[in-house]
Amino acid sequence: MTIKVLVPIADGSEELEAVTMIDLLRRAGIDVTVASCTTDGGSEICASRGVKLVADHHISTLTDERYAMIALPGGMPGAELLRDSAPLLTLLKQQQSNGWIAAICAAPAVVLHSHGLIKGSATCHPAFQAQLPAANLMSDQPVVIDHDNRLVTSQGPGTAMTFALTLIEILAGADKRKLTAAPLCLAIE
Repeated sequence: MTIKVLVPIADGSEELEAVTMIDLLRRAGIDVTVASCTTDGGSEICASRGVKLVADHHISTLTDERYAMIALPGGMPGAELLRDSAPLLTLLKQQQSNGWIAAICAAPAVVLHSHGLIKGSATCHPAFQAQLPAANLMSDQPVVIDHDNRLVTSQGPGTAMTFALTLIEILAGADKRKLTAAPLCLAIE
Protein backbone atom coordinates (compact mmCIF):
# COMPACT_ATOMS: atom_id res chain seq x y z
CA MET A 1 0.00 0.00 0.00
CA THR A 2 1.36 3.40 -1.00
CA ILE A 3 1.61 5.99 1.75
CA LYS A 4 0.88 9.47 0.37
CA VAL A 5 1.96 12.75 2.00
CA LEU A 6 1.25 16.30 0.87
CA VAL A 7 3.83 19.02 1.58
CA PRO A 8 2.45 22.47 0.68
CA ILE A 9 4.94 25.29 0.11
CA ALA A 10 4.62 29.03 -0.50
CA ASP A 11 6.87 32.03 -1.00
CA GLY A 12 8.74 32.44 2.26
CA SER A 13 8.43 28.82 3.42
CA GLU A 14 11.43 27.68 5.45
CA GLU A 15 13.44 25.66 2.93
CA LEU A 16 15.39 23.63 5.48
CA GLU A 17 12.15 22.31 6.97
CA ALA A 18 10.41 21.71 3.64
CA VAL A 19 13.34 19.99 1.95
CA THR A 20 14.19 17.91 5.03
CA MET A 21 10.63 16.58 5.21
CA ILE A 22 10.45 15.91 1.48
CA ASP A 23 13.88 14.27 1.34
CA LEU A 24 13.55 12.01 4.36
CA LEU A 25 9.99 10.94 3.58
CA ARG A 26 11.07 10.01 0.04
CA ARG A 27 14.12 8.14 1.37
CA ALA A 28 11.64 6.09 3.40
CA GLY A 29 9.71 5.21 0.22
CA ILE A 30 6.77 7.46 1.00
CA ASP A 31 5.00 9.08 -1.97
CA VAL A 32 5.41 12.83 -1.40
CA THR A 33 3.50 15.42 -3.41
CA VAL A 34 4.84 18.96 -3.15
CA ALA A 35 2.13 21.56 -3.79
CA SER A 36 2.65 25.27 -4.35
CA CYS A 37 0.21 27.64 -2.70
CA THR A 38 0.95 30.60 -4.97
CA THR A 39 -1.72 33.15 -5.82
CA ASP A 40 -0.73 33.08 -9.51
CA GLY A 41 -1.18 29.32 -9.90
CA GLY A 42 2.53 28.81 -10.55
CA SER A 43 4.66 25.95 -9.31
CA GLU A 44 7.85 27.82 -8.34
CA ILE A 45 8.31 29.55 -5.00
CA CYS A 46 11.12 31.57 -3.45
CA ALA A 47 11.73 30.19 0.04
CA SER A 48 12.66 32.21 3.13
CA ARG A 49 16.41 32.28 2.40
CA GLY A 50 16.08 32.85 -1.35
CA VAL A 51 16.22 29.21 -2.45
CA LYS A 52 13.90 28.51 -5.37
CA LEU A 53 11.76 25.38 -5.02
CA VAL A 54 9.57 23.88 -7.73
CA ALA A 55 6.41 22.05 -6.66
CA ASP A 56 4.91 19.02 -8.37
CA HIS A 57 1.47 20.65 -8.61
CA HIS A 58 -0.47 23.73 -7.62
CA ILE A 59 -2.63 23.14 -4.53
CA SER A 60 -5.84 24.00 -6.43
CA THR A 61 -5.49 20.84 -8.54
CA LEU A 62 -5.31 18.54 -5.50
CA THR A 63 -8.47 19.26 -3.51
CA ASP A 64 -10.00 15.87 -4.39
CA GLU A 65 -6.91 13.93 -3.36
CA ARG A 66 -6.54 12.08 -0.05
CA TYR A 67 -3.33 11.75 1.94
CA ALA A 68 -2.13 9.82 4.98
CA MET A 69 -0.61 13.10 6.16
CA ILE A 70 -0.38 16.78 5.27
CA ALA A 71 2.94 18.20 6.54
CA LEU A 72 3.42 21.97 6.71
CA PRO A 73 6.79 23.73 6.82
CA GLY A 74 7.09 27.00 8.69
CA GLY A 75 8.91 30.14 7.70
CA MET A 76 7.57 33.63 7.20
CA PRO A 77 5.71 34.86 5.29
CA GLY A 78 5.27 31.28 4.01
CA ALA A 79 3.14 30.21 6.97
CA GLU A 80 0.84 33.21 6.44
CA LEU A 81 0.44 32.34 2.76
CA LEU A 82 -0.35 28.72 3.68
CA ARG A 83 -2.87 30.02 6.25
CA ASP A 84 -4.57 32.12 3.58
CA SER A 85 -4.76 29.36 0.94
CA ALA A 86 -8.44 28.37 0.59
CA PRO A 87 -7.66 25.06 -1.21
CA LEU A 88 -5.19 24.10 1.53
CA LEU A 89 -7.68 24.97 4.26
CA THR A 90 -10.24 22.70 2.56
CA LEU A 91 -7.72 19.85 2.55
CA LEU A 92 -6.69 20.45 6.18
CA LYS A 93 -10.30 20.39 7.39
CA GLN A 94 -10.92 17.13 5.51
CA GLN A 95 -7.67 15.73 6.84
CA GLN A 96 -8.66 16.26 10.46
CA SER A 97 -11.12 13.38 10.29
CA ASN A 98 -9.22 11.24 7.77
CA GLY A 99 -5.52 11.31 8.58
CA TRP A 100 -2.56 13.05 10.18
CA ILE A 101 -1.56 16.70 10.10
CA ALA A 102 2.00 17.79 10.84
CA ALA A 103 3.42 21.31 11.18
CA ILE A 104 6.74 22.81 12.20
CA CYS A 105 8.08 26.22 13.24
CA ALA A 106 5.52 29.02 12.68
CA ALA A 107 2.97 26.76 10.98
CA PRO A 108 1.36 25.30 14.13
CA ALA A 109 0.49 28.77 15.45
CA VAL A 110 0.04 30.72 12.23
CA VAL A 111 -1.78 28.10 10.15
CA LEU A 112 -3.31 25.47 12.43
CA HIS A 113 -4.22 27.54 15.48
CA SER A 114 -5.57 30.35 13.29
CA HIS A 115 -8.11 27.90 11.84
CA GLY A 116 -8.93 26.10 15.10
CA LEU A 117 -7.11 22.93 14.05
CA ILE A 118 -5.18 22.39 17.30
CA LYS A 119 -7.33 20.54 19.82
CA GLY A 120 -4.68 19.05 22.11
CA SER A 121 -0.96 19.34 22.82
CA ALA A 122 1.38 21.13 20.41
CA THR A 123 4.63 23.03 20.10
CA CYS A 124 6.00 25.58 17.66
CA HIS A 125 8.94 27.95 17.18
CA PRO A 126 9.61 29.90 20.41
CA ALA A 127 8.88 33.20 18.63
CA PHE A 128 5.28 32.03 18.04
CA GLN A 129 4.57 30.18 21.30
CA ALA A 130 2.63 33.11 22.77
CA GLN A 131 0.06 32.61 20.00
CA LEU A 132 -0.83 29.11 21.22
CA PRO A 133 -3.09 28.74 24.24
CA ALA A 134 -1.05 27.80 27.31
CA ALA A 135 -3.27 24.74 27.80
CA ASN A 136 -2.05 23.34 24.45
CA LEU A 137 1.59 24.41 24.51
CA MET A 138 4.42 22.01 25.31
CA SER A 139 7.23 24.54 24.90
CA ASP A 140 10.05 22.33 26.13
CA GLN A 141 9.47 19.53 23.61
CA PRO A 142 11.19 19.64 20.18
CA VAL A 143 8.51 17.34 18.70
CA VAL A 144 5.03 16.77 20.12
CA ILE A 145 2.75 13.94 19.01
CA ASP A 146 -0.94 14.26 19.84
CA HIS A 147 -2.17 10.76 19.01
CA ASP A 148 -5.78 11.52 19.93
CA ASN A 149 -6.02 14.32 17.36
CA ARG A 150 -3.50 12.88 14.88
CA LEU A 151 -1.31 15.96 15.05
CA VAL A 152 2.50 16.23 15.07
CA THR A 153 4.20 19.57 15.71
CA SER A 154 7.80 20.71 16.02
CA GLN A 155 9.83 23.80 16.82
CA GLY A 156 11.99 24.80 13.87
CA PRO A 157 14.87 24.18 11.48
CA GLY A 158 17.05 22.60 14.17
CA THR A 159 14.39 19.99 14.91
CA ALA A 160 13.53 19.26 11.26
CA MET A 161 15.43 15.93 11.05
CA THR A 162 13.90 14.56 14.23
CA PHE A 163 10.50 15.84 13.09
CA ALA A 164 10.79 14.17 9.67
CA LEU A 165 11.96 10.89 11.22
CA THR A 166 9.02 11.03 13.63
CA LEU A 167 6.67 11.42 10.66
CA ILE A 168 8.25 8.35 9.07
CA GLU A 169 7.75 6.35 12.26
CA ILE A 170 4.10 7.37 12.49
CA LEU A 171 3.42 6.51 8.85
CA ALA A 172 5.65 3.49 8.28
CA GLY A 173 6.83 2.23 11.66
CA ALA A 174 9.88 2.31 13.92
CA ASP A 175 11.90 -0.06 11.72
CA LYS A 176 11.48 2.22 8.69
CA ARG A 177 12.58 5.17 10.83
CA LYS A 178 15.74 3.32 11.87
CA LEU A 179 16.49 2.22 8.30
CA THR A 180 16.07 5.77 7.04
CA ALA A 181 18.11 7.34 9.85
CA ALA A 182 21.05 4.89 9.75
CA PRO A 183 22.84 6.22 6.64
CA LEU A 184 22.32 9.85 7.72
CA CYS A 185 25.05 9.63 10.43
CA LEU A 186 22.85 11.45 12.94
CA ALA A 187 24.32 11.94 16.38
CA ILE A 188 20.79 12.21 17.81
CA GLU A 189 19.50 8.82 16.62
